[in-house]
Amino acid sequence: MATPALPSASSASAVRSSQSRAATRADLAAVPWLARIEPEHAGRVTAELRVIELQPGEVLCRVGRPAIWWLGVVDGLLKMSNDSAEGLPITFTGVTSGGWFGEGTLLKHEVYRYNIQALRPSVVAGIPVDCFHWLLERSIAFNRFVMNQLNERLGQFIAAREIDRLTHPDERVARNLAALFHPVLYPGVGERLRITQQELGYLVGLSRQRVNEALTALDRAGVIRVEYGGVRVLDLERLRRYAADA
Repeated sequence: MATPALPSASSASAVRSSQSRAATRADLAAVPWLARIEPEHAGRVTAELRVIELQPGEVLCRVGRPAIWWLGVVDGLLKMSNDSAEGLPITFTGVTSGGWFGEGTLLKHEVYRYNIQALRPSVVAGIPVDCFHWLLERSIAFNRFVMNQLNERLGQFIAAREIDRLTHPDERVARNLAALFHPVLYPGVGERLRITQQELGYLVGLSRQRVNEALTALDRAGVIRVEYGGVRVLDLERLRRYAADA
């Protein structure tokens, strides 16, 4: 049975900045780079940072729209995707708790070249583009964080292209799971990822039934443990290199 489809990013409803709210203490505590920057810079961030709550299927960023926020996931799961020339959806990656994205687009002053869509109820924080560039001009700690993000993101997209060439579903599920356990890009995940088989199916492009079979194989191999409502990684390096039996 095929995985039920989300609304396409081109037809789904897009959120508006007017739907945002001020950040709570809990929201601020979930921003991984905030405690690293200088106190005199953190003050402006806490004053300007906004938070928005998304429902499954809602689109936060859309191809061709101006990039005016730097965004990060406080809690939840987002999908970064685009459409091929034939109009078929192409998923680049998932973005989960602690993950910030879009710095490359802001640095190049480009419009979005991808869609960002919520796969589950999600809480997303953001700072305005002016605040982002202000921090780059003044904060050494912020520059280090952003440069590290760019470096790790490049490695992630190279790995994503390798995943595209994999034909065995178990290997595709393994590599996609490993990407979501990235300790630098998604520091809020830890050793346990809250994700459903249906959500993983959206990211990998497989049916829920086939994802279940792949997770069972990975659990049997001892690289993950399937738990209620999520997956616990037992050996991240083996998960990254997992090769299914022919």
